[in-house]
Amino acid sequence: MSVNKVILLGNVGRDPEVRYIEKDVPVANFPLATSERGYTTQSGVQVPERTEWHNIVAWRGLAKLAETYIRKGSQLYIEGRLQTRSWEKDGVARYTTEIIADVIQLLDRREKAAESPVAPAAPTAVVNELQPGDDLPF
Repeated sequence: MSVNKVILLGNVGRDPEVRYIEKDVPVANFPLATSERGYTTQSGVQVPERTEWHNIVAWRGLAKLAETYIRKGSQLYIEGRLQTRSWEKDGVARYTTEIIADVIQLLDRREKAAESPVAPAAPTAVVNELQPGDDLPF
């Protein structure tokens, strides 16, 4: 038995990039920052805040959600799974680890989302329509 599950709560680092691949299937990519608070140990050593950046990939309905509602600075709750990809560029092997989103929940207040000239009031949650066994076009 194995489990590949990621749960993140953080802020979007830049507006999502959305592209359409074969058969008009949308895919969105954006970075999400999660931070651990800084603290002072009992011995007086100060440990600074630490920010980790995660590459988020959203397909189909979640990509449409990202295109319509998600902007730089949006606070999100994301559930998904880790995926590592590799490719070769100029003879050098490259790797990246991404979070493939299954659930995205927008945590910004509705009033804040409604003030945005780009996005109307955000939905509270959307679940990706991918089902186990669906083929992904990549």
